[in-house]
Amino acid sequence: MAEVGTSMLYCLGEPFEKMVEKIPETGTKYIEVVDDGVHELNKQRVSMLKNIGKRHGLKFTVHAPFAGVNIALPSKPLLDATLKRLRQSISYAAELECMRWVFHPGMWTGISPFYPGEDWTRNIESIHKLHHFAKDNGVTAVLENVMDSFVIKGVEDFKRFYKEFDEPIGLALDTGHANITGELESFLTEMPEKIAHVHAHDNVGKSDQHLGIGYGNIDWKKTTQLLKKASYNGILMIESIEHVQESVQRLRQLFR
Repeated sequence: MAEVGTSMLYCLGEPFEKMVEKIPETGTKYIEVVDDGVHELNKQRVSMLKNIGKRHGLKFTVHAPFAGVNIALPSKPLLDATLKRLRQSISYAAELECMRWVFHPGMWTGISPFYPGEDWTRNIESIHKLHHFAKDNGVTAVLENVMDSFVIKGVEDFKRFYKEFDEPIGLALDTGHANITGELESFLTEMPEKIAHVHAHDNVGKSDQHLGIGYGNIDWKKTTQLLKKASYNGILMIESIEHVQESVQRLRQLFR
């Protein structure tokens, strides 16, 4: 049966130490930390998380760095630096014995029109490298659906990706992103077997608001019914930045 967890994204603007203090207040066993901004991981911070995890019986997932990160960059030096940073994130996830490491696909750039198909190729190559590095370090990497200028964002993009990618990698279904692209139900009905992780948050379908569950226009009753139909037994990670505790309780009630 699926379990509800809490992403610490809502604390991203606060000092790392203050975020750590709030982890026990979530009331969930599963915690996702964001390896970005002022919460960028290092050995000392990983040690802090491991200690609080042991005291409270917690299990972690890690969201990879995403601000300014593009794994389909046309510049080799910049792409190499990006992949180095992401491999570092995977290494910290391994130290935390994380259940999942969530990352974003690459994005189009201003010069993409001059090199048709190159962004897709670089994206696939980067995903392959990260997937292998994660696997070699005992970490399960999952690829998140996104929107806007990303190379892979919608259902058809993921179908093409899964036809071309020669190794199994799970989908981190982001409900908010899928609601913006109008494909939440399609993801749940057309590729339910690929869903390995869920980011649960709400919006009104126009921007990535990360609202509390029930504060946007997502049909949560239908969404949870489809997840049950898909026999999803992973983590429903609340990624709201407001009404977090209320969202945890609402999703628990819906998924009973």
